[in-house]
Amino acid sequence: MARKRTVPQHPFSGTGEQEELHIPLDRDRIVRTALRVLNEFGLKELSMRKIADELQVKTASLYYHVKDKEQLLQLIGDKISEEMDRPDPDLPWQEQLIQWGHAFRRVLHRYRDAVDLFNGGIAMGYHRLLQIERLYQIFASAGFADGHIPWMASMVKNHVLGFVAEEVRLKGMAGSGEEAQAQLSEEYARFFRSLPREQFPNMIRLASHTTGTGWQEEFEFGLDVLMDGFRQRLTD
Repeated sequence: MARKRTVPQHPFSGTGEQEELHIPLDRDRIVRTALRVLNEFGLKELSMRKIADELQVKTASLYYHVKDKEQLLQLIGDKISEEMDRPDPDLPWQEQLIQWGHAFRRVLHRYRDAVDLFNGGIAMGYHRLLQIERLYQIFASAGFADGHIPWMASMVKNHVLGFVAEEVRLKGMAGSGEEAQAQLSEEYARFFRSLPREQFPNMIRLASHTTGTGWQEEFEFGLDVLMDGFRQRLTD
């Protein structure tokens, strides 16, 4: 009995009827597809059905590989964490922490609603836990007290998450492009300068600084302030 063909008869000639090759469904493929759906629709609209439609499979097929949406969100967060660059262990601890902060900020900007995703649950995936372990190790190697290390690690993490959340929010209000962001900043500055001077002298005086868009400089300033505080704690 003749065997059933599983590949096209003329795969390189461009002639003959071509059969569509089947790509096996697995967890990694589901997560990569989920990231594409996340960037297109956002976290609130992310659903198993949308992912299944993108993969051209039935929704039930996903549950052979992913327990539920909660596990899927953990897997997505883990995949994003995997993309973080590792700090150079040969650098002083302050510079390693700054590198970690920049790496976290970069990956958060790659994916829509990534801040909400990370704030939405406790880290359980391997790569998310590995990033926390690396952060802990930087503090531990520097000689900080065990009881303080989780607190200080949270300060660094929360600085990044909060800063990126504000970046995304304000850039979303302004629209894309530096010109649109500068225009929004100027509108807010004019509003602050129009306030009653006797009641809001500092708001008026600091209007241009309050509404400025020097994101990189502000982010690094925040990290430097944290480093100064940590350094003081280490020498106390």
